[in-house]
Amino acid sequence: GSTAAADRVQWAKPKAADRALEKLARAYGGDASRLVDMTRQSICFSSLQGLLRCLQVVKADPEAVVVRVKNKLSAEYKSVRTAGYRDCAFNVRIVSEETRRLGLEGHVCEVLLLLSSFAELKHNEGHARYVSWRNARAE
Repeated sequence: GSTAAADRVQWAKPKAADRALEKLARAYGGDASRLVDMTRQSICFSSLQGLLRCLQVVKADPEAVVVRVKNKLSAEYKSVRTAGYRDCAFNVRIVSEETRRLGLEGHVCEVLLLLSSFAELKHNEGHARYVSWRNARAE
């Protein structure tokens, strides 16, 4: 892996148990099967073309089973729901000899693809404002 690529990945910790329980109650009616972002990572791109290329590469990988794509970059997406924030998130399972051996082929993780300009908004006080906004909406 190149250093430039590694610099674009925003390594995230697993979702905290209290936030997972909160999300289950607020958004999913207690249905734990809908909670598919316990493990997540973000990759930042300077251009929409790079972001799209990444998604195409993942979808072409025979070991990557894309479960869902949530495209908040689409012109049809009503960004008022997210206070103007946009990204493209996909949920993926890795089905390989190793994941089968480890019993992890059913594990779903989330990958967030976002433009650098939106990534900058997520840091520091930007994320704190988002959490306050999300909590006010009870999401």
